[in-house]
Amino acid sequence: MEINFEGVGHKYKKIIRQIYNETVKATGNDVANITITVSFVNRDRIKELNNQYRKVDRQTDVLSFPMLDIVYPQTLNDFKEEYLPDGSLYIGDVVICPKVAKWQAKLYNHSKKREIGFLALHGLLHVLGFDHIESEDEKIMMETSDKILENIGLKRS
Repeated sequence: MEINFEGVGHKYKKIIRQIYNETVKATGNDVANITITVSFVNRDRIKELNNQYRKVDRQTDVLSFPMLDIVYPQTLNDFKEEYLPDGSLYIGDVVICPKVAKWQAKLYNHSKKREIGFLALHGLLHVLGFDHIESEDEKIMMETSDKILENIGLKRS
């Protein structure tokens, strides 16, 4: 998996890579040549994006922009026709606001690293077709998140 980072500090790149590699394996999406972009933005930019794309005029913690119409339990194996001529599959973008993450880490009484990891994972799961609108879907998404974070040592406090 190739991850393009924009504005992401060195100390978060390693954990995001680890989470993303674990996630594609755990969800059956470990296919060749997939690419995603992860960006860190400020509060004003995340609010602007939230308003532009979701029509919600407030800050948020993470936004996902999937490039495929994938719906869980589909996997990337169902999208072989979407590979680009160079053999890559661009699956989407995840945008995180570290300032909101810092505030939420204090609120939930865990580290900023754990919160950034959770948000990066949450965004990737949305890109991979997971959702939390219905309670059963939310349960699946949260159980998947907890398992992945626990596997890499970022379990809840």
